[in-house]
Amino acid sequence: MSQTNSGKQSQASEAKKAISLPISRVRLIMKSSPDVSSINQDALFLTTKATELFVQHLALTSFNNRSQTQANTLDYSDLAKTAEESDTFHFLTDILPKKILAQDYLKSLEQMQDEDSDF
Repeated sequence: MSQTNSGKQSQASEAKKAISLPISRVRLIMKSSPDVSSINQDALFLTTKATELFVQHLALTSFNNRSQTQANTLDYSDLAKTAEESDTFHFLTDILPKKILAQDYLKSLEQMQDEDSDF
């Protein structure tokens, strides 16, 4: 019986090593939902691993789609471009909007106000 418990403990510690996101943070985010009353450890692990794989896929896709003139870096603009141009990541456009200069934003606000005042 003790071999079974030690085997389960070693599997659990190996599983924790297989992920790099902090499980405690994922648990905190999951518990922040009013619909979640309790979290199964397996579900927590799988959610954490799936999130990690998703972030990895987003980063790799963004890195491969960036302009080739850039150094081996990944910028926010690369992520925003991927979210805007890719059907797979299009749902992220609200979270990863393209950056614009403050002066361009102010100009667009003025234009919107001018259009509203015309009516």
